[in-house]
Amino acid sequence: MEDPMPQHATGVSQSAAYPSLRDRRVIVTGGASGIGAGLVEAFVRQGAHVAFVDVAVQDGEALVARLSPDAAHAPIFRPLDLTDLDALTTVFAQLVAELGGVDVLLNNAANDDRHVIADVTPAYWDQRMNVNLRHAFFAAQAVIPAMKAAKGGVIVNFGSISWHLALPDLILYQTAKAATEGLTRSLARDLGRDGIRVNCIVPGNVQTPRQEKWYTPEGEAEIVAAQCLDARIQPSDIAAMALFLASDDARMCTGHNYWVDAGWR
Repeated sequence: MEDPMPQHATGVSQSAAYPSLRDRRVIVTGGASGIGAGLVEAFVRQGAHVAFVDVAVQDGEALVARLSPDAAHAPIFRPLDLTDLDALTTVFAQLVAELGGVDVLLNNAANDDRHVIADVTPAYWDQRMNVNLRHAFFAAQAVIPAMKAAKGGVIVNFGSISWHLALPDLILYQTAKAATEGLTRSLARDLGRDGIRVNCIVPGNVQTPRQEKWYTPEGEAEIVAAQCLDARIQPSDIAAMALFLASDDARMCTGHNYWVDAGWR
């Protein structure tokens, strides 16, 4: 594989290659589409051993088929509903065994379906917390023993700019994402002496097919106008930050948020 990341429009690769990521064992949650697919592709292009899980079976299999021909290590896909904690435990144990350990966990999976306060029931509350928060802890719990045995590892959680902006109709999603930042700080403190670094990436509005269904062209123009930079954030921009945080170059970075939001305030 010649380039660690896709080339820019100039035809000249301007993306970083991280030698420390080659052959690293990486697990990505929600890796079949959107930001998750960008993460899978970026780490595969670095020469890492990448496994990913998702409920979207067709998308996951298509991503494996697209990336495998040029990959130093073909990615591994396993269907998984992360709200099923028994299945999570089983699949993660299988992946850790198949990979021979795990060096990096990317807790990306989430769902930002819109909702209003009056429609929230106790069951819906629990379901949203399970989809957007609970699995991140239990995925971390599942990989921590292997990371401790290896005397180090990296966990990257994914927050959201939404609660910092107090966007409408996302109260449960934003509650979960605010808690994700607390989870990050707590894990970083408890795991630091074991050489395990834990950070949180806070994306802005990333241009994915899912996000585009929520915004009209006029709405997207409003987002760009609120940013400091005149461009739409891409999954590859989020992946670039994840690559850095997972690499040895970030060896003293832990317990903090890293924003990729084009200055959206």
